[in-house]
Formats: sequence, C-alpha cells, structure tokens
Amino acid sequence: MNVEQIMARHFGDAAEACAIVLEHSRLVADKAVRIARNLSDPSLDVAFIEEAALLHDIGVCRTNSPGIGCTGSAPYILHGIIGREILESEGLPLHALVCERHIGVGLTIEDIKHQSLPLPSRDMVPISREEKLVCYADLFFSKKRDTLRKEKSPQEIREGLRKHGEHRVAIFEEWLVEFGA
Repeated sequence: MNVEQIMARHFGDAAEACAIVLEHSRLVADKAVRIARNLSDPSLDVAFIEEAALLHDIGVCRTNSPGIGCTGSAPYILHGIIGREILESEGLPLHALVCERHIGVGLTIEDIKHQSLPLPSRDMVPISREEKLVCYADLFFSKKRDTLRKEKSPQEIREGLRKHGEHRVAIFEEWLVEFGA
C-alpha cells in the first residue's frame, strides 16, 4: 500500500495541507509503532497500526481548515467520518474505522447529543487495541504548523481533554497505564 499516493490523490491541489497531515501522521505512526513494539504483544498487528496511523486524518482533505491549507466545505469535526468514507472507497474498511473512531478519545452518542455535534447519532469510539493505540498516539501531536513536531506532555493532553469532560480524561488515564507515556 502506498499511503503517500492515497493521500496525494485525495488532497489533490492542496499539497501543503497534504504535507502537514502526512508529517503529523508520521509522528503519530512512529509513536504508535514504538509503543506497540514495546508492548511485545504478538496479537497486535503492527503493520496495520502503522498504516492506520498514517491514514487516520485523510478526511481533513475535505474540511474547511484554512490554518493548514484545506479549503473544503465540511466542518473539521467531520474529518473522521469523511476519512471513513474515503478509506472504504479505497477498499480499506478496517483502516476506515480507525478514521471514524479516533477523534479525541472517541465520541459516544451521548457526547454527540450533549455537544450538538453535526455527526451521525452512533458511538464512534475505538474498540480494538490497535484502534485505541492509534487514537492514543494521536493525542500527543497537533497539526498546527508552529507546534507540529512538538510532542505534548500527558498534562497538556489532560488539560485539553478536560474541556470536553472528565470522562475523557479518565479514558486517557486508562490508556496511560496500558500504553505508557
């Protein structure tokens, strides 16, 4: 699978946005793969973790995210379900689920309703250990140009998640125990 070709095909003329998302995704993939290897769990599919991490933000290509050069029409919060649609069309249904389920620590029906998010009314939370690991690694990196390569501390992640509820911080704390910092 050539991840860069898939990304370039969907980002089209937005080469700068594609480069930013790819750099972010490489950082996420490197962290996720490093953690997976350190866990020494033979049931983990490390190749899948790497591919899914590299593709997890492909849906950003259709969002209105001028800070990174995306001029699509969709709100950023939709990038997970857009990514799912894209990767399903590419014949990658398991990678597609990672896209949909990676927002924050995942989104429940209750989160969607409580925050009046423009998302389908269904749980979009990581289920498999591979999905959780990609979601966890993603929390450590932003796509903001000035902090793209800076890894966030667990405390910075807690502060960001706390804005959306203590239940999200609790999930992160579980993942810290499971995956380590």
